[in-house]
Amino acid sequence: MKKIAVVGTGYVGLVTGTCFAETGNQVICVDIDAKKVEKMRNGEVPIYEPHLDVIFERNIKANRLSFTTDLAEGIKDAEIIFLALPTPPGEDGSADLSYIIGVANELGKLITDYKVIVDKSTVPVGTAEKVHAAVSEHATCDFDVVSNPEFLREGFAVDDFLKPDRVVIGTSSDRAMKVMDQLYKPFVRQGNPIIFMDEKSAELTKYAANSFLATKITFMNEVANFCELVGADVDKVRIGIGSDERIGKRFLFPGIGYGGSCFPKDVQALVKSGRENNFDFEILNAVMAVNENQKTVMMPKMKNFFRGNLTGKKIAIWGLAFKPDTDDIREAPALYMIDELLKAGATVSAFDPEAMENVQGVIGDTIQFAKDEYAALEGADALLICTEWGIFRNPDFDKIEALLKDKVIFDGRNLFDAQEMNVKGFYYSSIGRQTVDNSVKA
Repeated sequence: MKKIAVVGTGYVGLVTGTCFAETGNQVICVDIDAKKVEKMRNGEVPIYEPHLDVIFERNIKANRLSFTTDLAEGIKDAEIIFLALPTPPGEDGSADLSYIIGVANELGKLITDYKVIVDKSTVPVGTAEKVHAAVSEHATCDFDVVSNPEFLREGFAVDDFLKPDRVVIGTSSDRAMKVMDQLYKPFVRQGNPIIFMDEKSAELTKYAANSFLATKITFMNEVANFCELVGADVDKVRIGIGSDERIGKRFLFPGIGYGGSCFPKDVQALVKSGRENNFDFEILNAVMAVNENQKTVMMPKMKNFFRGNLTGKKIAIWGLAFKPDTDDIREAPALYMIDELLKAGATVSAFDPEAMENVQGVIGDTIQFAKDEYAALEGADALLICTEWGIFRNPDFDKIEALLKDKVIFDGRNLFDAQEMNVKGFYYSSIGRQTVDNSVKA
Protein backbone atom coordinates (compact mmCIF):
# COMPACT_ATOMS: atom_id res chain seq x y z
CA MET A 1 0.00 0.00 0.00
CA LYS A 2 1.30 3.42 -1.00
CA LYS A 3 0.25 6.79 0.32
CA ILE A 4 -0.47 8.98 -2.69
CA ALA A 5 -1.42 12.60 -3.25
CA VAL A 6 -2.94 13.71 -6.56
CA VAL A 7 -2.83 17.45 -7.15
CA GLY A 8 -5.59 18.44 -9.55
CA THR A 9 -8.94 16.66 -9.93
CA GLY A 10 -9.65 17.21 -13.58
CA TYR A 11 -10.21 14.31 -15.93
CA VAL A 12 -6.74 12.80 -15.54
CA GLY A 13 -6.33 13.52 -11.85
CA LEU A 14 -9.68 12.12 -10.77
CA VAL A 15 -9.33 8.91 -12.80
CA THR A 16 -5.74 8.50 -11.55
CA GLY A 17 -6.61 8.99 -7.90
CA THR A 18 -9.70 6.81 -7.98
CA CYS A 19 -7.99 3.93 -9.78
CA PHE A 20 -4.99 3.97 -7.44
CA ALA A 21 -7.41 3.80 -4.50
CA GLU A 22 -9.16 0.87 -6.20
CA THR A 23 -5.95 -1.17 -5.90
CA GLY A 24 -5.68 -0.62 -2.14
CA ASN A 25 -3.62 2.55 -1.94
CA GLN A 26 -4.42 5.48 0.35
CA VAL A 27 -5.15 8.45 -1.91
CA ILE A 28 -5.89 12.08 -1.15
CA CYS A 29 -6.83 14.40 -4.01
CA VAL A 30 -6.09 18.12 -3.81
CA ASP A 31 -7.99 20.84 -5.66
CA ILE A 32 -8.31 24.60 -5.12
CA ASP A 33 -12.03 24.59 -6.02
CA ALA A 34 -13.76 24.34 -2.63
CA LYS A 35 -17.24 23.71 -4.10
CA LYS A 36 -15.92 20.90 -6.26
CA VAL A 37 -14.10 19.32 -3.31
CA GLU A 38 -17.24 19.46 -1.19
CA LYS A 39 -19.28 17.77 -3.92
CA MET A 40 -16.68 15.02 -4.27
CA ARG A 41 -16.66 14.47 -0.52
CA ASN A 42 -20.40 13.92 -0.83
CA GLY A 43 -19.88 11.26 -3.47
CA GLU A 44 -20.64 13.39 -6.54
CA VAL A 45 -18.43 12.70 -9.57
CA PRO A 46 -17.78 16.04 -11.34
CA ILE A 47 -17.15 14.52 -14.79
CA TYR A 48 -18.95 11.97 -16.94
CA GLU A 49 -16.83 8.88 -17.47
CA PRO A 50 -18.37 5.39 -17.74
CA HIS A 51 -17.83 3.18 -14.65
CA LEU A 52 -15.92 5.86 -12.73
CA ASP A 53 -18.85 6.55 -10.40
CA VAL A 54 -18.94 2.98 -9.12
CA ILE A 55 -15.32 2.75 -7.98
CA PHE A 56 -15.38 6.42 -6.87
CA GLU A 57 -18.20 5.74 -4.40
CA ARG A 58 -16.71 2.42 -3.31
CA ASN A 59 -13.35 3.92 -2.37
CA ILE A 60 -14.83 6.90 -0.57
CA LYS A 61 -16.87 4.53 1.58
CA ALA A 62 -13.75 2.43 2.23
CA ASN A 63 -11.86 5.59 3.31
CA ARG A 64 -9.18 4.99 0.70
CA LEU A 65 -10.12 8.11 -1.29
CA SER A 66 -10.42 11.58 0.23
CA PHE A 67 -10.30 15.21 -0.86
CA THR A 68 -8.90 18.50 0.38
CA THR A 69 -8.22 22.07 -0.72
CA ASP A 70 -5.12 22.24 1.49
CA LEU A 71 -1.95 21.31 -0.38
CA ALA A 72 0.07 20.97 2.82
CA GLU A 73 -2.47 18.56 4.28
CA GLY A 74 -2.67 16.60 1.04
CA ILE A 75 1.04 15.95 0.60
CA LYS A 76 2.16 15.68 4.25
CA ASP A 77 2.09 11.89 4.50
CA ALA A 78 2.33 11.06 0.79
CA GLU A 79 5.29 9.13 -0.54
CA ILE A 80 4.26 9.86 -4.13
CA ILE A 81 2.80 13.17 -5.36
CA PHE A 82 1.13 13.18 -8.78
CA LEU A 83 0.79 16.52 -10.59
CA ALA A 84 -2.32 16.27 -12.75
CA LEU A 85 -2.71 19.94 -13.54
CA PRO A 86 -3.93 21.76 -16.66
CA THR A 87 -1.44 22.58 -19.42
CA PRO A 88 -3.69 24.67 -21.69
CA PRO A 89 -2.36 25.86 -25.05
CA GLY A 90 -1.19 29.46 -25.23
CA GLU A 91 -1.93 31.70 -28.19
CA ASP A 92 1.23 30.41 -29.90
CA GLY A 93 0.27 26.75 -29.28
CA SER A 94 2.80 26.17 -26.52
CA ALA A 95 1.76 24.34 -23.35
CA ASP A 96 1.19 26.66 -20.39
CA LEU A 97 3.22 25.23 -17.50
CA SER A 98 2.32 27.95 -14.99
CA TYR A 99 0.03 25.70 -12.93
CA ILE A 100 2.62 22.94 -12.68
CA ILE A 101 5.55 25.23 -11.90
CA GLY A 102 3.44 27.14 -9.37
CA VAL A 103 2.62 23.96 -7.45
CA ALA A 104 6.24 22.79 -7.75
CA ASN A 105 7.39 25.99 -6.03
CA GLU A 106 4.91 25.38 -3.21
CA LEU A 107 5.99 21.76 -2.84
CA GLY A 108 9.58 22.86 -2.33
CA LYS A 109 8.45 24.87 0.70
CA LEU A 110 6.31 22.06 2.11
CA ILE A 111 8.14 18.74 1.76
CA THR A 112 10.16 17.60 4.77
CA ASP A 113 11.07 14.05 3.74
CA TYR A 114 11.77 12.13 0.53
CA LYS A 115 9.01 12.34 -2.09
CA VAL A 116 8.60 11.12 -5.64
CA ILE A 117 6.99 13.97 -7.58
CA VAL A 118 5.34 12.71 -10.74
CA ASP A 119 4.38 14.74 -13.80
CA LYS A 120 1.14 13.05 -14.89
CA SER A 121 0.02 15.95 -17.07
CA THR A 122 1.00 15.97 -20.72
CA VAL A 123 4.03 18.26 -20.80
CA PRO A 124 6.72 19.31 -23.28
CA VAL A 125 10.21 17.84 -23.36
CA GLY A 126 12.29 19.33 -20.57
CA THR A 127 9.43 19.91 -18.10
CA ALA A 128 10.82 17.47 -15.51
CA GLU A 129 13.97 19.57 -15.36
CA LYS A 130 11.91 22.73 -14.83
CA VAL A 131 9.85 21.08 -12.09
CA HIS A 132 13.02 19.83 -10.41
CA ALA A 133 14.51 23.32 -10.49
CA ALA A 134 11.33 24.87 -9.08
CA VAL A 135 11.14 22.41 -6.19
CA SER A 136 14.88 22.77 -5.52
CA GLU A 137 14.59 26.50 -4.89
CA HIS A 138 13.14 25.84 -1.45
CA ALA A 139 13.46 22.11 -0.71
CA THR A 140 15.71 20.99 2.14
CA CYS A 141 15.22 17.23 1.67
CA ASP A 142 15.77 14.67 -1.07
CA PHE A 143 13.17 14.22 -3.81
CA ASP A 144 12.91 12.90 -7.36
CA VAL A 145 10.88 14.14 -10.31
CA VAL A 146 9.43 11.47 -12.60
CA SER A 147 7.62 11.72 -15.93
CA ASN A 148 4.67 9.30 -16.13
CA PRO A 149 2.41 10.30 -19.04
CA GLU A 150 -1.16 9.05 -19.14
CA PHE A 151 -2.66 7.17 -22.09
CA LEU A 152 -6.34 7.37 -21.22
CA ARG A 153 -9.12 7.39 -23.79
CA GLU A 154 -12.17 9.34 -22.74
CA GLY A 155 -15.04 6.90 -22.47
CA PHE A 156 -12.64 4.04 -21.65
CA ALA A 157 -10.41 5.69 -19.07
CA VAL A 158 -11.11 3.40 -16.12
CA ASP A 159 -10.34 0.26 -18.12
CA ASP A 160 -7.30 1.91 -19.70
CA PHE A 161 -5.90 2.77 -16.28
CA LEU A 162 -6.65 -0.53 -14.58
CA LYS A 163 -5.49 -2.63 -17.57
CA PRO A 164 -2.90 -0.53 -19.42
CA ASP A 165 -1.27 -1.58 -22.68
CA ARG A 166 1.95 -0.22 -21.22
CA VAL A 167 3.13 2.08 -18.45
CA VAL A 168 5.78 4.62 -19.42
CA ILE A 169 8.00 5.95 -16.63
CA GLY A 170 10.77 8.46 -17.16
CA THR A 171 13.37 8.65 -14.39
CA SER A 172 17.13 8.62 -13.93
CA SER A 173 16.82 7.69 -10.24
CA ASP A 174 17.08 4.06 -9.09
CA ARG A 175 15.22 4.98 -5.91
CA ALA A 176 12.29 6.50 -7.78
CA MET A 177 12.31 3.61 -10.24
CA LYS A 178 11.78 1.09 -7.43
CA VAL A 179 8.92 3.13 -5.96
CA MET A 180 7.14 3.45 -9.31
CA ASP A 181 7.71 -0.19 -10.19
CA GLN A 182 6.05 -1.28 -6.93
CA LEU A 183 3.17 1.13 -7.52
CA TYR A 184 2.34 -0.13 -11.02
CA LYS A 185 3.01 -3.86 -10.72
CA PRO A 186 -0.61 -4.66 -9.73
CA PHE A 187 -1.79 -3.14 -13.03
CA VAL A 188 0.38 -5.27 -15.33
CA ARG A 189 -0.03 -8.77 -13.93
CA GLN A 190 -0.98 -10.07 -17.40
CA GLY A 191 2.46 -9.20 -18.69
CA ASN A 192 2.06 -5.81 -20.31
CA PRO A 193 5.27 -3.83 -19.90
CA ILE A 194 6.37 -1.12 -17.50
CA ILE A 195 8.80 0.75 -19.73
CA PHE A 196 11.51 2.75 -17.99
CA MET A 197 13.36 5.46 -19.86
CA ASP A 198 14.84 8.90 -19.31
CA GLU A 199 12.53 11.79 -18.47
CA LYS A 200 12.78 13.57 -21.83
CA SER A 201 12.01 10.42 -23.79
CA ALA A 202 8.94 9.76 -21.62
CA GLU A 203 7.69 13.30 -22.16
CA LEU A 204 8.12 13.02 -25.92
CA THR A 205 6.51 9.56 -26.04
CA LYS A 206 3.11 10.98 -25.11
CA TYR A 207 3.25 13.78 -27.67
CA ALA A 208 4.53 11.42 -30.37
CA ALA A 209 1.76 8.87 -29.71
CA ASN A 210 -1.09 11.38 -29.86
CA SER A 211 0.39 13.18 -32.86
CA PHE A 212 0.74 9.90 -34.75
CA LEU A 213 -2.89 8.98 -34.06
CA ALA A 214 -4.04 12.46 -35.10
CA THR A 215 -2.06 12.03 -38.31
CA LYS A 216 -3.65 8.64 -38.99
CA ILE A 217 -7.15 10.07 -38.53
CA THR A 218 -6.37 13.06 -40.72
CA PHE A 219 -4.85 10.95 -43.48
CA MET A 220 -8.00 8.84 -43.60
CA ASN A 221 -10.15 11.97 -43.78
CA GLU A 222 -8.12 13.18 -46.75
CA VAL A 223 -8.54 9.80 -48.44
CA ALA A 224 -12.29 10.01 -47.77
CA ASN A 225 -12.53 13.45 -49.36
CA PHE A 226 -10.67 12.14 -52.41
CA CYS A 227 -12.99 9.12 -52.59
CA GLU A 228 -15.92 11.45 -53.10
CA LEU A 229 -14.19 13.13 -56.06
CA VAL A 230 -13.27 9.92 -57.91
CA GLY A 231 -16.28 7.76 -57.02
CA ALA A 232 -14.53 5.37 -54.64
CA ASP A 233 -16.03 4.09 -51.39
CA VAL A 234 -13.99 4.93 -48.29
CA ASP A 235 -15.55 2.02 -46.36
CA LYS A 236 -14.06 -0.42 -48.86
CA VAL A 237 -10.71 1.39 -48.83
CA ARG A 238 -10.68 1.39 -45.02
CA ILE A 239 -11.24 -2.36 -44.86
CA GLY A 240 -8.65 -2.95 -47.56
CA ILE A 241 -5.84 -1.06 -45.87
CA GLY A 242 -6.85 -1.91 -42.30
CA SER A 243 -6.37 -5.61 -43.03
CA ASP A 244 -2.65 -4.91 -43.42
CA GLU A 245 -1.22 -5.68 -39.98
CA ARG A 246 1.40 -2.96 -40.47
CA ILE A 247 -1.41 -0.40 -40.60
CA GLY A 248 -4.09 -1.89 -38.34
CA LYS A 249 -7.84 -1.36 -38.23
CA ARG A 250 -8.08 1.35 -35.59
CA PHE A 251 -8.33 5.11 -36.19
CA LEU A 252 -9.27 4.60 -39.84
CA PHE A 253 -12.90 5.70 -39.64
CA PRO A 254 -13.41 8.97 -41.52
CA GLY A 255 -15.46 11.81 -40.13
CA ILE A 256 -15.61 15.52 -39.45
CA GLY A 257 -12.25 15.78 -37.73
CA TYR A 258 -10.75 15.07 -34.33
CA GLY A 259 -11.30 17.19 -31.25
CA GLY A 260 -11.11 16.82 -27.49
CA SER A 261 -8.61 17.74 -24.83
CA CYS A 262 -5.61 15.81 -26.15
CA PHE A 263 -5.07 15.58 -29.89
CA PRO A 264 -5.49 19.28 -30.82
CA LYS A 265 -3.48 20.52 -27.84
CA ASP A 266 -0.72 17.94 -28.07
CA VAL A 267 -0.15 18.34 -31.80
CA GLN A 268 0.07 22.12 -31.37
CA ALA A 269 2.44 21.79 -28.44
CA LEU A 270 4.76 19.40 -30.27
CA VAL A 271 4.90 21.73 -33.28
CA LYS A 272 5.67 24.66 -30.98
CA SER A 273 8.33 22.66 -29.13
CA GLY A 274 9.88 21.85 -32.51
CA ARG A 275 10.04 25.52 -33.46
CA GLU A 276 11.70 26.37 -30.17
CA ASN A 277 14.42 23.89 -31.16
CA ASN A 278 14.66 25.11 -34.78
CA PHE A 279 12.79 22.08 -36.09
CA ASP A 280 9.75 22.23 -38.36
CA PHE A 281 7.20 19.40 -38.07
CA GLU A 282 5.93 19.74 -41.64
CA ILE A 283 3.62 16.73 -41.41
CA LEU A 284 1.97 18.01 -38.23
CA ASN A 285 1.48 21.47 -39.70
CA ALA A 286 -0.45 19.82 -42.51
CA VAL A 287 -2.40 17.69 -40.03
CA MET A 288 -3.58 20.78 -38.14
CA ALA A 289 -4.59 22.59 -41.33
CA VAL A 290 -6.50 19.62 -42.77
CA ASN A 291 -8.28 18.92 -39.49
CA GLU A 292 -9.38 22.54 -39.15
CA ASN A 293 -11.05 22.34 -42.57
CA GLN A 294 -12.51 18.88 -41.89
CA LYS A 295 -14.57 20.11 -38.94
CA THR A 296 -16.82 22.06 -41.31
CA VAL A 297 -16.53 19.82 -44.37
CA MET A 298 -20.31 19.23 -44.29
CA MET A 299 -21.11 22.93 -44.76
CA PRO A 300 -20.48 23.07 -48.53
CA LYS A 301 -22.61 19.92 -48.94
CA MET A 302 -25.44 21.47 -46.97
CA LYS A 303 -25.22 24.76 -48.83
CA ASN A 304 -25.24 22.92 -52.13
CA PHE A 305 -28.36 20.97 -51.16
CA PHE A 306 -30.17 24.12 -50.03
CA ARG A 307 -29.08 25.97 -53.19
CA GLY A 308 -26.75 28.29 -51.39
CA ASN A 309 -29.30 29.62 -48.92
CA LEU A 310 -29.61 28.32 -45.37
CA THR A 311 -31.45 31.37 -44.08
CA GLY A 312 -34.49 30.28 -42.09
CA LYS A 313 -33.64 26.59 -42.37
CA LYS A 314 -33.84 24.55 -39.19
CA ILE A 315 -31.08 21.99 -38.76
CA ALA A 316 -31.30 19.23 -36.16
CA ILE A 317 -27.97 18.08 -34.73
CA TRP A 318 -27.37 14.71 -33.10
CA GLY A 319 -24.26 14.76 -30.93
CA LEU A 320 -22.34 17.66 -29.40
CA ALA A 321 -19.46 15.99 -27.52
CA PHE A 322 -16.22 15.56 -29.45
CA LYS A 323 -16.71 11.77 -29.23
CA PRO A 324 -19.26 9.38 -27.69
CA ASP A 325 -19.26 8.33 -24.03
CA THR A 326 -18.00 11.68 -22.75
CA ASP A 327 -19.37 15.13 -21.96
CA ASP A 328 -16.17 16.78 -23.21
CA ILE A 329 -16.82 19.46 -25.85
CA ARG A 330 -13.31 20.85 -26.19
CA GLU A 331 -12.60 21.41 -29.89
CA ALA A 332 -15.76 19.45 -30.72
CA PRO A 333 -16.58 19.62 -34.45
CA ALA A 334 -20.25 20.15 -33.57
CA LEU A 335 -19.40 23.56 -32.11
CA TYR A 336 -17.72 24.60 -35.34
CA MET A 337 -20.71 23.43 -37.35
CA ILE A 338 -23.13 25.28 -35.09
CA ASP A 339 -21.13 28.48 -35.52
CA GLU A 340 -21.16 28.14 -39.32
CA LEU A 341 -24.86 27.30 -39.45
CA LEU A 342 -25.82 30.28 -37.32
CA LYS A 343 -23.65 32.57 -39.44
CA ALA A 344 -25.48 31.24 -42.51
CA GLY A 345 -28.83 32.21 -41.02
CA ALA A 346 -30.01 28.77 -39.97
CA THR A 347 -31.53 27.82 -36.63
CA VAL A 348 -30.34 24.78 -34.72
CA SER A 349 -31.97 22.25 -32.41
CA ALA A 350 -29.62 19.73 -30.83
CA PHE A 351 -29.48 16.68 -28.62
CA ASP A 352 -26.60 14.96 -26.88
CA PRO A 353 -26.93 12.39 -24.07
CA GLU A 354 -24.31 14.09 -21.86
CA ALA A 355 -22.84 17.28 -23.32
CA MET A 356 -25.77 19.70 -23.62
CA GLU A 357 -25.15 21.43 -20.30
CA ASN A 358 -21.53 22.04 -21.20
CA VAL A 359 -22.47 23.43 -24.61
CA GLN A 360 -25.10 25.70 -23.11
CA GLY A 361 -22.45 27.00 -20.73
CA VAL A 362 -20.38 28.07 -23.74
CA ILE A 363 -22.93 29.33 -26.28
CA GLY A 364 -25.93 30.04 -24.08
CA ASP A 365 -29.37 29.85 -25.66
CA THR A 366 -28.29 30.55 -29.23
CA ILE A 367 -29.62 27.11 -30.15
CA GLN A 368 -32.49 24.93 -28.90
CA PHE A 369 -31.63 21.96 -26.68
CA ALA A 370 -34.03 19.05 -27.11
CA LYS A 371 -35.17 16.51 -24.51
CA ASP A 372 -34.22 13.58 -26.75
CA GLU A 373 -32.97 12.83 -30.26
CA TYR A 374 -36.43 12.75 -31.80
CA ALA A 375 -37.60 15.99 -30.21
CA ALA A 376 -34.67 17.69 -31.94
CA LEU A 377 -36.10 16.66 -35.33
CA GLU A 378 -39.50 18.32 -35.03
CA GLY A 379 -40.00 20.63 -37.99
CA ALA A 380 -36.35 20.48 -39.03
CA ASP A 381 -35.30 20.72 -42.66
CA ALA A 382 -32.41 18.27 -42.21
CA LEU A 383 -30.58 16.13 -39.67
CA LEU A 384 -26.83 16.56 -39.15
CA ILE A 385 -24.96 13.86 -37.20
CA CYS A 386 -21.81 15.09 -35.45
CA THR A 387 -21.09 12.43 -32.78
CA GLU A 388 -21.44 8.65 -33.11
CA TRP A 389 -23.27 7.90 -29.85
CA GLY A 390 -24.59 4.34 -29.70
CA ILE A 391 -28.22 5.45 -29.42
CA PHE A 392 -27.99 7.09 -32.85
CA ARG A 393 -26.79 3.96 -34.66
CA ASN A 394 -30.12 2.18 -35.00
CA PRO A 395 -32.86 4.82 -34.93
CA ASP A 396 -36.52 4.62 -35.90
CA PHE A 397 -36.34 5.86 -39.49
CA ASP A 398 -40.12 6.02 -39.79
CA LYS A 399 -40.12 8.42 -36.87
CA ILE A 400 -37.32 10.44 -38.44
CA GLU A 401 -39.31 10.68 -41.67
CA ALA A 402 -42.44 11.77 -39.82
CA LEU A 403 -40.68 14.51 -37.85
CA LEU A 404 -38.41 16.01 -40.53
CA LYS A 405 -39.87 18.30 -43.20
CA ASP A 406 -37.95 16.30 -45.81
CA LYS A 407 -36.00 13.02 -45.67
CA VAL A 408 -32.57 14.66 -45.54
CA ILE A 409 -29.59 13.45 -43.48
CA PHE A 410 -26.03 14.76 -43.44
CA ASP A 411 -23.96 12.17 -41.61
CA GLY A 412 -20.56 13.37 -40.38
CA ARG A 413 -19.76 9.99 -38.80
CA ASN A 414 -20.96 7.48 -41.44
CA LEU A 415 -23.35 5.75 -39.06
CA PHE A 416 -25.71 4.35 -41.66
CA ASP A 417 -25.43 2.08 -44.67
CA ALA A 418 -25.76 4.12 -47.85
CA GLN A 419 -27.62 1.41 -49.78
CA GLU A 420 -30.13 1.04 -46.97
CA MET A 421 -30.67 4.80 -46.93
CA ASN A 422 -31.34 4.65 -50.66
CA VAL A 423 -33.95 1.93 -50.18
CA LYS A 424 -35.60 4.03 -47.48
CA GLY A 425 -35.78 6.98 -49.85
CA PHE A 426 -33.55 9.43 -48.00
CA TYR A 427 -31.23 12.07 -49.35
CA TYR A 428 -28.10 10.91 -47.53
CA SER A 429 -24.74 12.68 -47.59
CA SER A 430 -21.81 11.21 -45.65
CA ILE A 431 -18.00 11.24 -45.63
CA GLY A 432 -16.01 9.53 -48.40
CA ARG A 433 -19.04 7.85 -50.00
CA GLN A 434 -21.24 8.83 -52.90
CA THR A 435 -24.29 10.85 -51.92
CA VAL A 436 -27.61 9.02 -52.00
CA ASP A 437 -29.87 11.42 -53.90
CA ASN A 438 -33.55 10.61 -54.02
CA SER A 439 -34.30 13.99 -55.57
CA VAL A 440 -35.67 15.62 -52.46
CA LYS A 441 -36.36 19.24 -53.25
CA ALA A 442 -35.01 21.79 -50.81
